Amino acid sequence: MCYLCIAMSEKTKKAFKWCRKYVTPLFLGAAAILVYLSFFTENSFIKKKEYEEEIARLKAEIKNSRDTLEYYNRLNNSLSNDRDEMERIVREQYHMQRPNEDVYVFE
Repeated sequence: MCYLCIAMSEKTKKAFKWCRKYVTPLFLGAAAILVYLSFFTENSFIKKKEYEEEIARLKAEIKNSRDTLEYYNRLNNSLSNDRDEMERIVREQYHMQRPNEDVYVFE
């Protein structure tokens, strides 16, 4: 008997025999490919998580942009149709005045 076999316990010998029987180079190659595809490619679990977070962030940004667009569409509609509203907006935001009045701005 070899020195390695003498030093091993009976459980270790059984585990070693099992590994030699079932853990073949083909199995190791398949496991390596599976690990590589699962963690190190563009379709990996880590990248998938990053992409999902990016999609959620972009959807929130789209929602915010749509809300802003709706606000400006309503404002544009009201400015087109209502002369009093247009005058109010112009006076408030651009500090415009009529020729015979004074405007005081408080901030």
